[in-house]
Amino acid sequence: MTTVASTLVLAYGLHPAEITRIPEGTATDNYTIVDQTGHRHFAKVYRTGEHLDLERASIELSEYAADGGVGTARATRTREHELLETHGRLPMSLWSYVPHTETAEGNLAGARWAAVGTAMGRLHSRLAAHPAAAPTLEPGAAVCDVVTARDRFERLIHAYQRRLRLGEFETWALQAARERQAILGDVERTLASLPQLTVQILHGDMAGPNVLLENDEVAAIVDFRPPTPGYLAWEIARLGCDPKSVLDNSAESWLTGYTDLTLAYRDANPMASVDDLLSSLRVGCAAMLCSAFPLSVPVERPHIVDAALEAYGRVRHEAALMLLDRLPVMEEALRDALY
Repeated sequence: MTTVASTLVLAYGLHPAEITRIPEGTATDNYTIVDQTGHRHFAKVYRTGEHLDLERASIELSEYAADGGVGTARATRTREHELLETHGRLPMSLWSYVPHTETAEGNLAGARWAAVGTAMGRLHSRLAAHPAAAPTLEPGAAVCDVVTARDRFERLIHAYQRRLRLGEFETWALQAARERQAILGDVERTLASLPQLTVQILHGDMAGPNVLLENDEVAAIVDFRPPTPGYLAWEIARLGCDPKSVLDNSAESWLTGYTDLTLAYRDANPMASVDDLLSSLRVGCAAMLCSAFPLSVPVERPHIVDAALEAYGRVRHEAALMLLDRLPVMEEALRDALY
């Protein structure tokens, strides 16, 4: 804490009255700060000095979105007017604190669906003008590499089979990997019918934990990744097909919410094509089924396995299978709403 406090003073001229450690990020230690005037801030301390150029690019993308009117946290510049403090002992970024009641992970219901669609539509409309890359049309089938996925699941199954003993989650993950491998042919056929879809600069990690809610409104979209082109339909589905939201509602209730999201998205981003919106269900389903995460975690990164990750793995797998099973009916209902 002492090093955090001294970095805040020296780099930002901010004298902290209170520093509180909060849940860490993938590569950061996170803190809430209360300064001597009572104002709150959010600080990210990067555990290593590696890839700071990518972290800076992520912050720049967040600032670009905010400059275009998108609700997000604002970065506080150092005394040297830098977005990222890199000269002291602790690489750090400092942010405005965004008051919120919860995140969108598993918490999409009622009016929140449309609020999230509006916020995401505004974001994508702004990012379409980002100078890093202009929007293009690319084959929708390329959104997932089924051949690579099949090989990955094969290697994962062999890795589990070589173990002398499997724990409860590992036993389940092995069975789930076999199920995924067996239906990749269905996934391939699902992708083959996709039209050309929009590829543009995206947020890069549009998952529920990165969308902060204040009651029924979106308070901020946070934790951007460096500006990289990707499929618009996948980022829509990444949030709308949040596994907890899919399973915590009946299929009909979830589809109603997802439809509200897409309609609000189209109002906020009128340049988005109907193909992107309609295909998002198919893209989201295929992407989840092709992904080995978190089934692969006990093999590749066993030190991060915990009860929350195990629960997420089971929910994600079940949600993906449900979407695949009901995809034709759901797409028909979404088509009726969009046309």
